[in-house]
Amino acid sequence: MHDPFLEDIKAMQELIDVLPVAVFVKDANSRFLLMNKACEEQWGVDFAELRGNDAAKFFPADQMECFLAKDKAVFSGGTLVDFEEVFRSASLGQDRIGHTFKKPIYDASGAPRYLIGVMVDITERKLAEEKLQLAALVYENSSEAMMVTDGDNRVIAINPAFTHTTGYTLEDVFGKQPSLLNSGRQDAAFYQSMLQAIKTTGHWQGEIWNRRKNGEVYAEWQSINTIFNADGSVHRHVALFSDITQKKRSEELIWKQANFDTLTGLPNRRMFHDRMAQEMKKSARADLPLALMFIDLDHFKEVNDTLGHDQGDVLLIEAARRITECVRDSDTVARLGGDEFAVILPVLEDSGSADRVAQKIIDKLARSFLLEQESVFVTASIGITFYPDDSTEIETLLKNADQAMYVAKNAGRNRFSYFTYALQEAAQLRMRLTSDLRSALEDNQFRVYYQPIVEMATGEIHKAEALIRWQHPQRGMVSPVQFIPLAEESGLINQIGDWVFHETARQVKHWRAIHAPLFQISVNKSPVQFRQNALEGESSWLAHLASLSLHGQSISVEITEGLLLNAEGDVKERLFALRDAGVQVSIDDFGTGYSSLAYLKKFDIDYLKIDQSFVSNLENDTDDLALCEAIIVMAHKLGLKVIAEGVETEAQRDILARAGCDYAQGFLFSKALPPDEFEQLLATTRLGR
Repeated sequence: MHDPFLEDIKAMQELIDVLPVAVFVKDANSRFLLMNKACEEQWGVDFAELRGNDAAKFFPADQMECFLAKDKAVFSGGTLVDFEEVFRSASLGQDRIGHTFKKPIYDASGAPRYLIGVMVDITERKLAEEKLQLAALVYENSSEAMMVTDGDNRVIAINPAFTHTTGYTLEDVFGKQPSLLNSGRQDAAFYQSMLQAIKTTGHWQGEIWNRRKNGEVYAEWQSINTIFNADGSVHRHVALFSDITQKKRSEELIWKQANFDTLTGLPNRRMFHDRMAQEMKKSARADLPLALMFIDLDHFKEVNDTLGHDQGDVLLIEAARRITECVRDSDTVARLGGDEFAVILPVLEDSGSADRVAQKIIDKLARSFLLEQESVFVTASIGITFYPDDSTEIETLLKNADQAMYVAKNAGRNRFSYFTYALQEAAQLRMRLTSDLRSALEDNQFRVYYQPIVEMATGEIHKAEALIRWQHPQRGMVSPVQFIPLAEESGLINQIGDWVFHETARQVKHWRAIHAPLFQISVNKSPVQFRQNALEGESSWLAHLASLSLHGQSISVEITEGLLLNAEGDVKERLFALRDAGVQVSIDDFGTGYSSLAYLKKFDIDYLKIDQSFVSNLENDTDDLALCEAIIVMAHKLGLKVIAEGVETEAQRDILARAGCDYAQGFLFSKALPPDEFEQLLATTRLGR
């Protein structure tokens, strides 16, 4: 029988073959009448084998049973059937999931005669949905906090763990920047580094400190990943983090217990060794010594025996506190065990400071300890050794200090002793010289010598430097290198400095009268003088010059670079007072400290003195020559004059002259001379009037 509808369907074969979804037509007995290429490929069948048959030979019985049941429902119900079904893909050898639509086709009498079906393979979509569902479950139930931000880094989603960890709900943070969690513990450089890593790699992870909604700061381990759009722009940032505060506290506690004494809180022997090794490296790099002190409390056992170990512990805690008060923040105080302590004094510019610290500790520990309302007295014996002079090994240095400590104990306790006899001698000498200094000024033991400062262009002597000497009645001439530090420590430097100034002022008045009216003498002024004397110190100097009818220009004050870099308010005032009075200022040993051009202009400096360590190598060291030339050019650009110190050879003089140096002093011209010999030198030298 001719069926025009079936003929029309068959005529549309070319049209349905281009459709990307499976299309098929069945009769009322579920036999295939038509199928497009997409259906053949999807099911892995050949329509030529299926034409006029059902698909029983291609699909398992359970699947065929489902197919036939749906077909029957279409014919019996006469309506569209929409359902998902599992089908076997013969070409892939696996089950797939299809979303199928089946609809009856009616004949002229209105009875359903054919069935047209469309199947879409939704396997990938279903798998994606399952993944999304799984991700949602993980997202909602994860113990790790999650936060999602958009391309502008504004929060768009969080999970419950985020709220549990931070206290913030989605309403609190939606549309805001993650920076609302910042604790302030990390600086701007930390966040810049983080953002740079995310920008360049799309990823960052690390430890960070954030702040909860209640203000509590906590530690977290955070990972940030970037999701990009197809065009490479940022679509999302996903941050995952976990609270590691308790873990950090536990680690810190374990580390502290391993490295610090539980009683006093000081570094223990283990940490002492680590600190000692590090400080030895620092001292070696700085080419400066390190002092190690070994401290043992005298008669501590008697405290334990009479008052008990609990009170002994109280004493040890207080002793640790007192020792710590005696040292710098950069120094280390450790408890090695029992009543034994160690102190590390690294990078010592003045090794003599070790005995000052030791004496300070002895004095502090000699004060009474209040235990159970009873005053208890203990003293300390201290041994001191030096790295690297005494040893470069930690254990050997400990033994040295321990031996020196026993020397102190055997000498009567409540004292300190150096490991080496030479240093012990030096300490005793310092003590005796300090004592002798107190009477030196009264007994007229000081002398002022003068070293000429020669003008390079003319060879004339217009200036001189005043240098103090100590004529000791027993020891002969004592070097300023030995006694000036002692004078500073004892506070005698102010009296001595004033005496030198008065002597110099008297001398410059004399030489201005008989030789050159503009003659000038420079006087060294210690930083200690600036810091200990009030502003009246400058006023008294200037008043003395006025009383002698001397202009301020007759004196030049020499200071160190360090004074400028650490100039407190009163130091600034005093420097400006000198400037206003016409007193010129020189920077001594320029180039050996932390030179600053800003300070040179700020304080209106007049002269730079090139340190002799650079001058001594001018003939052999091109670096020193370049440095001297640079200092001279720089000084002249700033309107300053330059004086070279330590000139000993004609070659050095000639090199400096070619470089444009203004003045020079050194043994080539003359050593420092007493006033009468200096006056004879002036008499034989051409002077400009």
